[in-house]
Amino acid sequence: MASSAVSVKRSLIPLCVWTVLASAVHAQYEKYSFRSFPQNDLMPLESAYGHALDQYAAQNWRESIKYLELSLRLHRLLKDSEAFCSQNCSNVSRDPDPLFADSNLRVLRHVLLRASCLKKCKEDFPVFKMSYPKKNILDAFEQRLPYRYIQYAYYQLNNLERAVSAAHTYLQKNPNEPFISKNMNYYKTLFDVEEYLIDHEERPYESVFLKSVKLFNSGDFSSCARDMELAASEFFKAYDLCLAGCEGVYEVTETKDFYASLADLYKDALQCKVQCQASLTPNVGGYFVEKFVATMYHYLQFAYYKLNDVQNAAPCAASYMLFDPDDQVMKQNMVYYRFYREQWGLEESHFKPRPEALRYFNQTTTQKEMLEFALNYLQTDDEDTVSPEESVVGPPDPPDVEFEGPGDYEESFYAEWWQEPKSKGDIGEPAE
Repeated sequence: MASSAVSVKRSLIPLCVWTVLASAVHAQYEKYSFRSFPQNDLMPLESAYGHALDQYAAQNWRESIKYLELSLRLHRLLKDSEAFCSQNCSNVSRDPDPLFADSNLRVLRHVLLRASCLKKCKEDFPVFKMSYPKKNILDAFEQRLPYRYIQYAYYQLNNLERAVSAAHTYLQKNPNEPFISKNMNYYKTLFDVEEYLIDHEERPYESVFLKSVKLFNSGDFSSCARDMELAASEFFKAYDLCLAGCEGVYEVTETKDFYASLADLYKDALQCKVQCQASLTPNVGGYFVEKFVATMYHYLQFAYYKLNDVQNAAPCAASYMLFDPDDQVMKQNMVYYRFYREQWGLEESHFKPRPEALRYFNQTTTQKEMLEFALNYLQTDDEDTVSPEESVVGPPDPPDVEFEGPGDYEESFYAEWWQEPKSKGDIGEPAE
């Protein structure tokens, strides 16, 4: 029997943070259909959003809400359609063709064939027949800006439940935004908002991850491992879709050499792809889960260890080490697994990262390196050198819309937000 045991960071996420919420409020996308979007609702995203803001300025709250919610569905339709066609054409002519010995010809042939595939695919989607929205409009939707307007419009209509839901959706992306935070604090003085804290933009893996953490904290390690595996699988699907969605329409604004023009376009796509990692990180109690993928593997390795399934635990520990190689707790766990490798029938392959983790790590690392190179060496003389982190566009400046009269609520609010504890412990007992 082993004399020491695997360690886990104590209370990675406290049990009290998680609550499974019933969808008591109308869901923004409950009637959304990617394949059968209503023909009568099709219109340019920029037109729908512009009309919504015009109605908002005129205080026509119902009309504004109607077109704000329509614009959200149009944005999702555009992103889903972009991702579908990009994925559908991703493997076009990747096999080497002996007729094209020249590598340049092979690359250009692939570009042409993929462009042809995308053109054919997009002909089947009416959304691509509409004028394409400008980048600042797309950025506003990525930052969930429409939900700022929706929450205030619902407040004006005295529909506080939906106002809370819209405010919560916005704060999940922008947890430190002061005006909506103040509005949410005001709602909490009026009624119990817990039932209406629904994130309309929540992705499938987020709720599964939360459920798995709850199971972990309750000691149900079998169910925890099952759900965390599902969360990881769903996350990687969402990541691939996000990457595919970055290969949409880009505006060419300068006249440059052929390769310089290609590099500029790919740099824009790289900036979007690098942003996917941050965009998909879930918000837990006001904080984004640091090193989210690594965190999932941490839960998995400890859950499998508690189940005496070290042949699955060790690869999860190795996967975690990809993202945090200096973590002393996980280093000790790896030493522990190696020391008792014969007892558990471990082979060298068990100490290697799982394939999907290695693929994700290599993708994100290479993308950041390529973007850094592009930003540092392909800039024009009048552009400053920046890092990939600095190149990510932050949220647009929000309109300073506050409540009037009784809504001017000033009291500070302190949530039970989760932060990773500095201490590490919870020494388990070795499985027999």
